[in-house]
Amino acid sequence: MSEIEVDLAAGRTLPGAWTAAWAADPDRTVLSTLDGAAMSAAELAERTAIAAARYAAAGLAPGDRVLISAGPSLDLVVAYVAALRYGLAVVPANTAYTARELAGIAADAAPALAVLDDPARAGELPRVTGPDLAGLPTPAADVALDEAAPRDVALIVYTSGTTGLPKGVPLTHGNLLASAHAVRIAWRWEPDDRLALCLPLFHVHGLGVGLHGTLTAGASALVLPGFDPAGVAAAIRDHRATLFFGVPTMYHRLAESEHLAALAGLRLAVSGSAPLPADLHEAVAAGSGQHVLERYGMTETIMLVSNPYDGERRPGTVGFPLPGVAVRLAPRPGGTAEIEVAGPNVIAGYRNRPDADAAAFAPDGWFRTGDLGVLDPDGYLRISGRAKELIITGGYNVYPREVEEVLRAHPGVADAAVVGAASAEWGETVAAFVVAGDAVDAATLERDLVAWCADRLAPYKRPRLWRWIDAVPRNALGKILRHELVA
Repeated sequence: MSEIEVDLAAGRTLPGAWTAAWAADPDRTVLSTLDGAAMSAAELAERTAIAAARYAAAGLAPGDRVLISAGPSLDLVVAYVAALRYGLAVVPANTAYTARELAGIAADAAPALAVLDDPARAGELPRVTGPDLAGLPTPAADVALDEAAPRDVALIVYTSGTTGLPKGVPLTHGNLLASAHAVRIAWRWEPDDRLALCLPLFHVHGLGVGLHGTLTAGASALVLPGFDPAGVAAAIRDHRATLFFGVPTMYHRLAESEHLAALAGLRLAVSGSAPLPADLHEAVAAGSGQHVLERYGMTETIMLVSNPYDGERRPGTVGFPLPGVAVRLAPRPGGTAEIEVAGPNVIAGYRNRPDADAAAFAPDGWFRTGDLGVLDPDGYLRISGRAKELIITGGYNVYPREVEEVLRAHPGVADAAVVGAASAEWGETVAAFVVAGDAVDAATLERDLVAWCADRLAPYKRPRLWRWIDAVPRNALGKILRHELVA
């Protein structure tokens, strides 16, 4: 086994790596907030042990699933880390999801408990508590901790499928630990680093990269309630943040604000979850001197490729494979090539979806990303397009089929198709092409559909552009010809 392979498995599991870092420096601050709250490694170890015992007192057992959907906070981090230490599988869900959307996830995941910061979204979910776990019994005894195995599932992240059904992505401790170590190595992540963490903790960018990387490196995170340019500037100026991870929309807003120059105080700024336009990369560099490092990953694989820490960070590319990751370009008809990957970070398969596995994995086991890519003469990977119909808006994935099914369920809609429209701020935005039913006024129908979608879809999935057409273009087999729909 190579040195890199050993390093990617150091600690065996996420809690194994984290508790080793806590024991090495128990007094180090590992979590803090802008308002001055702070938690040391020893305090995090103690609080997560108590929280794990509360899960046990509530009747949960290792292997059970707990759905977590709450805004960033120290309580949320404690609840999450405690679940992993106790051996639970966490099902993170977008805080914008409606009760309907949460119910769709719960129908497949069958969680024993839901941790929500908004009880109004509980719907028919099973037992519900808040991020502070105050609704759970007081533990009567300690419980066994940190006994999960590398192959045990740590996270089940749901992505909307092209069929409209959610697909569960089971990420093991081994998958997540390998990716955390890979970025720790590639980005020179050290215990003295402090991450300005304003990404949501239900997405693999904030959770699987930001939080996991911080705890694996034995570093610290300043947990922000959300993103705003002034908050990021304060984190750097007043709290000595050295790292910032964001999506292109965040960099766009920073570039348009008076706070862009604050990025000069960072050791490293990273962008991901959607392509970073080359002109935005250049604007950030011109206004702050900070050359953003762009990387590439996905839910099923966590991190895959990164521009180099040392060397040129080339705008418009995502760089080179991270430690332990293998990348190849599989030829497709028309002269394009799909990016396929392999490594300890890649899932073994979807949850209870052999149909999805058959489409996602090549015969030799490599994972098909659905993204098209090319290598430039120096070996930098560039994402040239998508083989799948995914829309990426503000770093979030939207599958047209899910939105289309919601639109078609409205009694005033005869047919509908959804595509991505270019947006300087969001990367892409959701555009709906609607065929109205007989004798339906378009202006009235648009107002009705806005309200209809608000009750059924998270805000980022809702159409922002509406177009009225006589018929949805389809081929002889009934497949939507999305290339003919121009927003």
